[in-house]
This record gives sequence, structure tokens and C-alpha cells, in this order.
Amino acid sequence: MTDTPSLPAGYELSTDPARIDAARVHHWLSTDAYWALGRTREKQDRAIEGSLNFGVFDSASGEQVAYARVITDRATFGWLCDVYVDPSVRGKGVGSALGGAVRDDLRRYGVRRILLATHDAHGVYEKVGFAGLEVPEHWMALVFGQ
Repeated sequence: MTDTPSLPAGYELSTDPARIDAARVHHWLSTDAYWALGRTREKQDRAIEGSLNFGVFDSASGEQVAYARVITDRATFGWLCDVYVDPSVRGKGVGSALGGAVRDDLRRYGVRRILLATHDAHGVYEKVGFAGLEVPEHWMALVFGQ
């Protein structure tokens, strides 16, 4: 199993829903994330409410600098989504550390499989053990659109 990268000094992770800056997360995703452009605040708030949320925060200021959420039953399966790292801290290892923290948190529940989809961040997730589907023809999707 891949080791969990540590957060860089000066950053801390929290799964406390009260710490999530929902306005900031909505702004990031609805204006700068190819998969969520134009997402409404109401839809984002519902997504946050129905998910296990992870935030990375600047230890000195308390400002949120990264976000991820997982849709999970906390028993067998998780879908990692809406992962976003503020441009000001990209390249510092925050994204890999966040992915590893999600993996480790779900492992403690006995979750067997965590899926995600990405167009351009394969390297970030590979660092914490994610790989392409071994048998992609076994998987299907039902897409209703945006």
C-alpha cells in the first residue's frame, strides 16, 4: 500500500463539516472546475450536506485552501469527487496529501473500493494508490446531463 503523503508544514486537515467554507467551495467549483462550471450554490450546498467532506486549512489564518468530498455508505464504497486545491498552494503536495487522507479515512470503515474520475490529475491520485480500472468493460454509467 502506498504511504500517505504528509500535508506540508503550516496546513491542517479537517472533516468537521462546520469548518467547510461552503461559499468558497462553491466559488472554486462553479468558476474554475471543468466538471462543475456553473453549478448553483443550492446544488453545491446539497452536495456538501449529503457527503463526507474534507478540508485543508492554513494553520495560521484558518483559511480553507483545498476541498474534497466523498459520496459513501461508509461500509463498502466511496466516490471521491469535487477535489479542488486553491491555485496559490498547488504544487506543494496538498492534493496528494488530501487524496491519501481520504483513502485512509475510508479504509477505517472497511470500504473496499473508491472510485474517481479525472481528466488531468492522474499523477496526483497515482501517488496514493489509485490506478485505472482493471476491467473497464464491467462498469457502466447512466448520465442525465449537467
